Amino acid sequence: MKWGLLIACILAGIAQAEEFSFDATEFDKKPVEFGGYLELKQERAWLNPDGALYKLNFYNRAPRDTLDRTAATLKLDGKFTRDDFIFRLRADAEVRRDALIEERINRFDEAYLSWKPDPGFTLDVGKQALKWGKGYAWNPVGFVERPKDANDVELAREGFTMVAADFIRNFDGDLKTIAFTPVLLPVSSQINSDFGQSDHLNAAAKLYLLYRDTDIDFTWLGRGSRAPRFGVDFSRNLTSALEIHGEWAKIRDFELRSIAPSGAVTTERRNVTSYLLGLRYLTEQDTTYILEYYRNGTGYTETQTQDFYRLIDNLQTNPLLLNPARQISPSYARANPGERYLYLRASQKEPFDIVYFTPSITLIGNLDDRSYSLTPELLYTGITNLDLRLRASWLSGKAGSEFGEKQNARRVELVARYYF
Repeated sequence: MKWGLLIACILAGIAQAEEFSFDATEFDKKPVEFGGYLELKQERAWLNPDGALYKLNFYNRAPRDTLDRTAATLKLDGKFTRDDFIFRLRADAEVRRDALIEERINRFDEAYLSWKPDPGFTLDVGKQALKWGKGYAWNPVGFVERPKDANDVELAREGFTMVAADFIRNFDGDLKTIAFTPVLLPVSSQINSDFGQSDHLNAAAKLYLLYRDTDIDFTWLGRGSRAPRFGVDFSRNLTSALEIHGEWAKIRDFELRSIAPSGAVTTERRNVTSYLLGLRYLTEQDTTYILEYYRNGTGYTETQTQDFYRLIDNLQTNPLLLNPARQISPSYARANPGERYLYLRASQKEPFDIVYFTPSITLIGNLDDRSYSLTPELLYTGITNLDLRLRASWLSGKAGSEFGEKQNARRVELVARYYF
């Protein structure tokens, strides 16, 4: 917005070169800004009857080969500015319907008040979505945020209610910027209840350094609703076309609950390490490649996941295992529950001179069991305020592997998103 106004002022100055004038009101911030989008999605999934998650989710239900889902989403984004205060709001309303269930979501993803009395200090109070980490698909150091969906990393996420501040100082020399962000995040039965154990006031912090054109973050979360942890990340442009980034996190006393084929649950407490290393490369032909390796220290071993799948197979002979299987299934069915992953994405801007058209393809592979998902996508943005996206997904893997035991075998979706 500011660049557009600046260009407009330059052009006006060229047209009226005989007289120079400057109107500061052109740069005044609007006191109220409002926008958002309406999204409609139609999806068809071809189910995997041999998959463990299909067997669990369709237990005692009529078998199906396909499942159609229709979804409508309204996202509202507003900002109110007055003096040194800014109130930001992101609202989310969704309706999802298929042959089995109907879901309705009405929530505020963000709603917080920001006070900025000078450029070097900001205080935020309310619900906000922080973004810590440099990874594209995963963020091991994202201690106070909800995890990304590696299949849709641009998807806006719900925040947590917190108090956060930013202290920023700039310098001359090799160390150009220091920024410190302390965070207080309360958890109770009414506030941030899904963050972890209740009745804790969780403290976290991030220290940012810009040193010799390298972005570096040191992150920390104290003991409370979650196990204590600390980490570091970095990002640097090696050339104008090549960027490297990485994250490393250490979690102390992490509690991992696993289940045996017999239904016996085991809880193991240990110190774990997660890390990520990635590259982003832009070719002269406007092809962007993103490659990341992710080591998930909080994940299950291949043997542990296979024990869970065998437990579901045992439901046929022992229905009493259904309850423990359903109770622990969210841990195993979450996105990327394993230990080692590879992410590769390639996108091409306007191939064959087709303007406003961007095709891409994404591969997510489990390196331990050699299963994977492959997601090609076509995006067209040539209609004003309207994005059209066609995306498919194929899952492949042997029996007992992560993607081989998913509920779906493949899926296709068409999305229309109108911005206002």
